Amino acid sequence: MVSQQLRAWEVLDERVLQVMEVLPRECFVPPAWQGLAYADAEIPLAEGKLLAPPKLQGRALQALLPQADDNVLEIGTGTGYMTACLALLARRVTSVELHPALAEAARHNLAALDIRNVEVVEGDGLAMEFPPEFDVICVNGSLPVAEPRLQRLLRPGGRLFVVTGKAPVMEAVRVTRQDDDAWTSEKLFETCLPRLEKTRQPVEFVF
Repeated sequence: MVSQQLRAWEVLDERVLQVMEVLPRECFVPPAWQGLAYADAEIPLAEGKLLAPPKLQGRALQALLPQADDNVLEIGTGTGYMTACLALLARRVTSVELHPALAEAARHNLAALDIRNVEVVEGDGLAMEFPPEFDVICVNGSLPVAEPRLQRLLRPGGRLFVVTGKAPVMEAVRVTRQDDDAWTSEKLFETCLPRLEKTRQPVEFVF
């Protein structure tokens, strides 16, 4: 996975590569799919969700580059694989999952690996209130456009990773908060992810 997928897709940060190499990805996929845990493919999860391919997750982690003292917010826990990656790179992760069954599965998977610096919260991550204290925000699902409310949860210097647009071609974007009233946005690569649930659709004008 590391040499054939991650490095080939320009995931070159050694901290990210090490975490994804040592973390047992098969612990986060359903038993019927464990043989494909490291394949370059989406893997079906409960509640109609998908685990993104390793190369996409690696690029997201590299774009965010969580540091050892960073506070992370994750939207869309799933079964907890990306959560675990973030937890091994950062100080603390708050992860929000809409579906209780997935949230409980993630808690079980993380506890089984003795990953303790994570709080998995059930709810709608796009509507819940949080203090603006995050150094990293990772959105595991696409949005029609970047969500300003999420951007405002970043500390100055904080980074947000999100995939925006419409299928079949979307853009992965990194938003960085420069100061209290300024953000910069950088387009990273083209991809496609399923839409995050509870997403508010932008208003389309009719002329």
